[in-house]
Amino acid sequence: MDLRISSALTGPLLELERQFIDRSTAIERWFREQFRAHMPPFYGSVDLRNAGYKLAPVDMNLFPGGFNNLNPVFLPLCVQAAQAAVERLCSDAARLLLIPENHTRNQYYLKNVARLAGILRLTGLEVRLGSLLPDVTAPTPLMLADGSSLILEPLVRQGNRLGLEGFDPCAILLNNDLSGGVPDALKGLEEQWLIPPLHAGWQTRRKSRHAVVFDRLLRSFAAEVGVDPWRIGPAFRVCGGIDFRERAGEECLAHQVDALLTEIRAKYREYSISDEPFVVVKADAGTYGMGVMTVKDASEVVGLNRRQRNKMAVVKEGLEVAEVIVQEGVRTFESIGGAAAEPVIYMMDHYVVGGFYRVHTTRGDDENLNAPGMEFRPLPFEAPCCTPDCRQEPNDEPNRFYAYGVVARLALAAAAVEIEETDPDRAPPVAR
Repeated sequence: MDLRISSALTGPLLELERQFIDRSTAIERWFREQFRAHMPPFYGSVDLRNAGYKLAPVDMNLFPGGFNNLNPVFLPLCVQAAQAAVERLCSDAARLLLIPENHTRNQYYLKNVARLAGILRLTGLEVRLGSLLPDVTAPTPLMLADGSSLILEPLVRQGNRLGLEGFDPCAILLNNDLSGGVPDALKGLEEQWLIPPLHAGWQTRRKSRHAVVFDRLLRSFAAEVGVDPWRIGPAFRVCGGIDFRERAGEECLAHQVDALLTEIRAKYREYSISDEPFVVVKADAGTYGMGVMTVKDASEVVGLNRRQRNKMAVVKEGLEVAEVIVQEGVRTFESIGGAAAEPVIYMMDHYVVGGFYRVHTTRGDDENLNAPGMEFRPLPFEAPCCTPDCRQEPNDEPNRFYAYGVVARLALAAAAVEIEETDPDRAPPVAR
């Protein structure tokens, strides 16, 4: 496959990128103030879509599972960022328990775990892997395709602390998004950092809540930079009371789809955009690209056939879909070898540490690329994308990826506020 990236290098997005470059001092100051006031997540990844006239985040993942897809050149950057994250949480941490997903047969995911554990060990931590699988009752080696191995160990709960046999960690890092709920082993822990916190898992987290917080921060950021917020944020609606199998909530869903399409058409007219508007209906909780459909007319969500209803009714770990977010669709004008591609940006603490392109040879530029058959290509930059080069054009290598890093960090800042505001132990605001 031809690995050259084809992007929309003309039109309004160049103007947006130029604004980012020209306002980089103000942008970095804005981010510094945000992350000083709100502790960033330990790590995260953001799916972006570049439509040529719009650059927006379409998904924020707090349990990233693709560290194996990052360019190895940026391993030192990952280690440096991980060191900052560890020092922010617990400066004297010596041992860390990493709890992965239950994907013991998924070689790609296991490579991610190995890469993540390797990064953490290079920060000076002793890292071991604990499994939530009930059938892991003794240390269990898992062979990787490259000949290396991982050892999964059974969890040991002692009072209000969690660890392994002979291993009492200072911190517990979840690389498991808790779609299936919170296991008893993770409840009521004390005197140990659990990162991310339990309420960041999909059993309680909602994409719509993140969207609300992102929209709030976006308006502050856009005012600082002097851009239309619509250019870097997808509009959205929310619909509850959904039961796809029983066709409950269809009227609400059709109404929200129609209202959002009307809003998008107005913005397209404002910017003289000739593309056909579309929205993406997603389960409000869950990941792995499940429970997602592209819609171009409200009539498409009424009277879904059985296959469509079954596809939308349940997501990962059998989680039933009762709420959906209707998100403005953003085309991708980027491709690799003629296949639709979208950038995925990885961060640790508040630093961009790399990224890759998600590529799909059988999906269109208006479809979900996070689906079976997808491939990954490391982002093709030769220097970190955290610093723009004002001497070069906006679409040149460091500047395009600087723009990606800016928008991804904006989503990360929203996630920081989201986690803070949804903390069940957070003191209620004082009435004034």
